[in-house]
Amino acid sequence: MKFVAMALVSIVFGFFIGVSFPTISLTKMNLPSSLFPSIDLSYIEEKYSGFSTQALVDAWSSLKENRHASVKYIPNDAKIWVPTNPPGAERLPPGIVESESDFYLRLLWGLPSEDLTIKPKYLVTFTVGYAQKKNINAAVKKFSENFTIVLFHYDGRTSEWDEFEWSKRAIHVSIQKQTKWWYAKRFLHPDIVASYEYIFIWDEDLGVEHFNAEEQTEEKPGWCNDPHLPPCAAFVEIMAPVFSRDAWRCVWHMIQNDLVHGWGLDFELRRCVEPAHEKIGVVDAQWIVHQSVPSLGNQGQAESGRAPWEGVRERCRREWTMFQARMAGAEKAYFEEMGIDPPNSTAR
Repeated sequence: MKFVAMALVSIVFGFFIGVSFPTISLTKMNLPSSLFPSIDLSYIEEKYSGFSTQALVDAWSSLKENRHASVKYIPNDAKIWVPTNPPGAERLPPGIVESESDFYLRLLWGLPSEDLTIKPKYLVTFTVGYAQKKNINAAVKKFSENFTIVLFHYDGRTSEWDEFEWSKRAIHVSIQKQTKWWYAKRFLHPDIVASYEYIFIWDEDLGVEHFNAEEQTEEKPGWCNDPHLPPCAAFVEIMAPVFSRDAWRCVWHMIQNDLVHGWGLDFELRRCVEPAHEKIGVVDAQWIVHQSVPSLGNQGQAESGRAPWEGVRERCRREWTMFQARMAGAEKAYFEEMGIDPPNSTAR
């Protein structure tokens, strides 16, 4: 009897000792990463706070077994993890993910479904200075409401363009002394322009008297009688390139962040379509005039008695050499990694 009484006293005493200590927080345990996977400890503490020690050990073992699973382990089935979502959006239900965007202008009132009376099918951008306003005004008038108009301003002057009615519905982006390829790399990401079937990336000094924008977007195969002769296989400067949506996704990734003039890019566009002689062409039925106005070139800096445009031209040539070297190096590294000889190689 005395033994039983002592046992009861010990149990009661032990109970009060236990409740007098603060709850151990798993979130404050410093566990070596080499032994345990990276998990949400606060979540484990909350979910298993009412479990026995053995239950906690079992839960921990279950997590360790899932350490190398291809899909991240989520203990609570109510949580979302979708590996096929865009990177960073795995915790969202797929139905809410908007991975692409556009330049459509929206209203601040009413219903979103009432915002657009028409969804433009094409996008045209001009990199402009205000001194070429007459040229740009004439060019923009060649594009119907089927085109979204974007002006990239390299001279910082934007409000002056409001003298043109079309300017009020255009998109204006202003960063001084930058080129069209600099703008394109930063503002024309393929997911931003995915709504447009064709993307026009044009210079500002173009005469468009004989140009029809709608006809430019019509694909007419069979014009190239010989893929090895002009205009199917000749060098043409790209003052007024037009890219299909799919081709632009490839070209955008080829544009280098620091090579802003894009020299040499035109020689490599063939990499983005197959077969190139059928997918790349010169629309000589609609010709435009390159007026060769060195307005952007004059945004350069005069140094050592040289005119501003001379420094700009020197950088253009230097960038061309750098781009060629990068492309050759990247191609060589790829074939070496794959363990195969590059095309046209004489190696045996």
